[in-house]
Formats: sequence, C-alpha cells, structure tokens
Amino acid sequence: VCTLALEMGHEVALQATELEALRIASQLHDVGKIGVRDDVLLKPGKLTPDEWAEMKAHAIHGERIIKETFLSNGAEVATIVRHHHEAFDGSGYPDGLAGSEIPQSCRILLVIDAYDAMTTGRPYHKARSHFETLDILNGEAGTKLDPDIVAVFSKVVATSSARIS
Repeated sequence: VCTLALEMGHEVALQATELEALRIASQLHDVGKIGVRDDVLLKPGKLTPDEWAEMKAHAIHGERIIKETFLSNGAEVATIVRHHHEAFDGSGYPDGLAGSEIPQSCRILLVIDAYDAMTTGRPYHKARSHFETLDILNGEAGTKLDPDIVAVFSKVVATSSARIS
C-alpha cells in the first residue's frame, strides 16, 4: 500500500508535505481497527447492520489515534485516515463527502486500499487476480472511485513492484 501510495503521489505531482502525509497515512490508515472486535474483523460472512457500523467506525477511531501522536503533520495524516473510505459519489463514510470535497490523497488511498483488499485473501473472500481487480476498480470508477485516480492507478500499477501477479 505504501509503495503504491508513493508512486501515485509522485505521478499526480503531490507536494513533498502532501506526499509525506500520504506515506504515513498509507501505513496507518487502518490503525482504528484496533477498536473493532475480532469477531467482527474476522467474520467470514456478511456483517449485520450493527457490525457494519462498528467496522465503519474504524476511520474515526484511526483519526483520533493519529491526532494523539506527536507527528508534526498529524492533522493532515488524521484527515487522510478519517476520509479514506469516502466514495466519489458521496455514498462512503464517515461523512458522506463526494467528488472534490474528498481530499486527493484520500481518493488515492481509497483506490490503493481497494486494490490491496481485493488482491489479498480475507476471511470473507479469496484473493483476486490483478486483472480481475482492475476490472472491478474500472467498474467502480465514477461511482465509488474517482475516475481520474483510477486511470492514473491503472498506469502506475502496470509497472509497479507492488503489482500483484
């Protein structure tokens, strides 16, 4: 995730301070899952509405954790952590931001996190191939995902050392 975040950040010409915040956030974006019960995190089946609410709260937990650190850019990192599940069409969480309301680094991390989640085996699904995952990401471009970020990601991941085979 971090490798792809840095590659994407360079490709879209993030400033050095933005790139550093994205680097740290890419490593800590799911730290808030420490506040989610293991039986929810590791559940092999569909989550109940209450379990899904608990899972979604990890973004807010993560923001709070990051704000308590001594990071000089903690506010920027916390913002990325909070909003890394906001969807381009406004259907994401925790705040329902849409389009350009979502900071660019968050839109980047959402695509990378989705790629990582789909290409890594989880209790609730098997790992998908690179090409299968790209098809899904392209299908979500314009709804869940920023279409411009998906296009850049497709270009970057094609030659990335972090690409899944």
